Amino acid sequence: MAPSKLARSQQPRVLIVIGDASETLDTLYPYYRLQEAGFEPVVIGPEKRTFQMVMHEVRPGWTITKEWEGYQIKADLAFADVDPTQYAGIFFSGGRAPEYIRYDEHLVRITRHFFEKDKPIASVCHGVEIPAYAGCLDGRKITTVAKCRHDVESAGGIYVDAPCVVDGNLVSGRTYHDNGRYLGPWIEQLLAATATAAAV
Repeated sequence: MAPSKLARSQQPRVLIVIGDASETLDTLYPYYRLQEAGFEPVVIGPEKRTFQMVMHEVRPGWTITKEWEGYQIKADLAFADVDPTQYAGIFFSGGRAPEYIRYDEHLVRITRHFFEKDKPIASVCHGVEIPAYAGCLDGRKITTVAKCRHDVESAGGIYVDAPCVVDGNLVSGRTYHDNGRYLGPWIEQLLAATATAAAV
């Protein structure tokens, strides 16, 4: 069943974390699904500028990821300018970007807020590298692309190989091939959380 849409005047904002070499489908699918569900996606990156996304996958005959340029996307805000208390949830996109941006102190601050406040969080593919570095995965079940299993387990997390893993407020998928499996449960959490907040 499709989630009910929120009225335009009630649109809560949800963060999408990106950087150069964020995966195109990992990023754009949730961006438009959030809009469909009545949320305002707010793209954030290391700086407020345009970032180059990529398409990447392991092709037949390859044992490592091959990469091509994808679309570009503009960050609405830099990490340093984000007040996480103003947002209903957060999404960690995949691609190569997380490997580089995870060390940003402001992104670490933002990430910890959503885990500490139990707000809806989604992660796909390499996106897991951000909460892993921020120290937020201890004891949490999460899925990711297989080559990031070490990041999960080194951070005390529990790796699960499934198209959708839900552990409380944390929803995850392995790669963009799982987009149709894990995004729905996360959006349902966002709808429930924002409905509860509006009723208070």
